[in-house]
Order: sequence, then structure tokens, then C-alpha cells
Amino acid sequence: MPAPVPTATVKVKKKCCKSGPRCKRCPAVYKKLSNQGYAERASKRVYIVEGKVPKKTMKLARKR
Repeated sequence: MPAPVPTATVKVKKKCCKSGPRCKRCPAVYKKLSNQGYAERASKRVYIVEGKVPKKTMKLARKR
């Protein structure tokens, strides 16, 4: 039986600061991660992250 995948709930900021690289709680980053299948939107500002997001994927999502 496989081990259960840990989940994390992340509350993003209200507005994107548009800096480069984007911060880790930026709504644009989690929008990109949800499009790739690493996160799921629970409500307007809350995302549920399934498992661990690979470092390269997070770096590409934060890139401007």
C-alpha cells in the first residue's frame, strides 16, 4: 500500500507585486502551479498543494 501523499493549504496574497522573481505566496505562482497540476484551487485565495512541488518547477513558476 503506497504512503499517503501529504497536502498543504496555502493562502496567497491579495495582489501580485509583479517583482522578479515572484514571491512564494504570489497568486500568479499558484495559478501556474494549478495549471500544471501541482495545486488545486479551494477558494478565491486558498490553494491545496498535493505533495511536494519539485524545486525546478517552483523556480519556473516564479520566473517572470
